[in-house]
Formats: sequence, C-alpha cells, structure tokens
Amino acid sequence: MKYPVQKFRFRRKREKRKKRKPIPRIVIPSFFTLMNLFCGFLSIIMVAEGSLIFGAWLIIIAGLFDALDGFMARLANATSEFGIELDSISDVVSFGVAPGFLIYSFVLHELAIIGIILSALPPVCGAIRLARFNVDSKYGDYNFYKGLPIPVQAAMLAGFFLTFTNRLDWFAGFEHGILSFIIPTIVILSFLMVSTIPFDKIPRFDRESVIRYKNRLLLFAAYILIIAIFQDIGLMIAFSFYIVKGIVLGGYVFWKNTITEEEEFTTTS
Repeated sequence: MKYPVQKFRFRRKREKRKKRKPIPRIVIPSFFTLMNLFCGFLSIIMVAEGSLIFGAWLIIIAGLFDALDGFMARLANATSEFGIELDSISDVVSFGVAPGFLIYSFVLHELAIIGIILSALPPVCGAIRLARFNVDSKYGDYNFYKGLPIPVQAAMLAGFFLTFTNRLDWFAGFEHGILSFIIPTIVILSFLMVSTIPFDKIPRFDRESVIRYKNRLLLFAAYILIIAIFQDIGLMIAFSFYIVKGIVLGGYVFWKNTITEEEEFTTTS
C-alpha cells in the first residue's frame, strides 16, 4: 500500500521522465567538429614547443575528424546552421591558423615581416572561403566546392612539411633553397581557396548519390589508399592530383562556357 505522499513522489518522477527530451541529433557531428578544433589547438601548442612533426600530423588528424563530422551529419540527417557555423570556426583554427603557424615556424620566420604576411595567407583566405561557403549553403546544395576546400590546403602544407623536412638537401641547388618552392605553394593554394574553380565534393551516401557519383567515390577511395600506403608522400600525391584535376576541370568549364557565349553572340548578331 502506497501512502498519498509516496504516490505524489512517484507521479512526479514519472512526469519528469516523460518531460526529459531526447539527445539532439546535432550532438554527434558537433562532437567530431569540436575534436577537429581541439586537434588544431593542440597542433599550435606542439609547434610552439618545437614538436613540428607531431603538430603537422595533428592537422591531418583534424582533417579526419572534419570528414567524420560531415559524414555523421549526413548519416543522421543532422545538418543545421549551428553545425555549419561551428564547423567554420573550427576549420579556421585547424586548417588556417595551425598550418600557417607550422610553415612560419618551419622556414618563413627567416623572412621577418614578409614571412608573417605569407604565413597569414592561409587563415585569411581560408576565412574568406568559409564565409562564402556559409552564405552559398543557404541558397542551395551544390555537388561541388566553389574554391579549394580549406582542409585540402592545410593537408597540402602539412604534407609539404612532412615530406621535405628531412630532405632539405634536395633544394640545395636553388638560390633560396626550399623557400623557392614553399612561397609559390602558399600563394597558389591561398588563391585557389578564394577562387571560384569547382572542386570535387564528397557526395551523400544515399542510394541515388552512390549510383550517380560512383566514379567520384572510387577516386576518393583511391586517395585514401594512396595516403595509407605512402603516408607523408601519399598526402602530396593524392591532394596534388585532386587540385590539378579541379584546375583542369575548371579550365574546361570556362572554355566551354566561353565558346557557348561566342556562338550565342554570333547567332543573335
């Protein structure tokens, strides 16, 4: 037998259980986004303490978390404006500030103020690229990226460091050594981020997208396999091919549109 006070307490506990809301779907992708941010922050600390190699690999690990948060958001159908904004903030740190600081600590510190300006290009151009992406995402979902994705730029810079940090003798024959290559690399990658050149986007994993973009998925699988086998050099090979493919495709689209416009102009004239 339950006394009135006991019944009241039992009823109140049961009502609390009913009112308890389920965990929002955005929690899972947001966790991976925050792990991305944490890896970027930890990378900056490691580089500041002199562990440049560990800092470079943390940028790569941040890229894995960035890919996972997008995958989990699509899988759980948990895409939201909050998630997009949080992802952009994390990306500026992990793929803008962290690689910029890595390259500055590696070699650009030798150029004083010029080195500071050059190392600031990745975070500055990356922030512009992400702001444009956030605006564009409100007006539609495209099957390509407009401009080079900032994680690819970061992976290229981290891969460049990991590949050549113990092979500086390869550049001994050049007047300015490795600076002859790292400076144009930073400038080109930063320009590609703020450009409108189309780059491949990882498609959704629903039945229709898998069938439609089967070749693109196979290509991304090949990228992952190359990186897994060749590691630091694999990063350079895979992402260099990704960038060159985007530039060639962008040039073809530009040429095709130019020819079409000329034909239309000739016809109307």
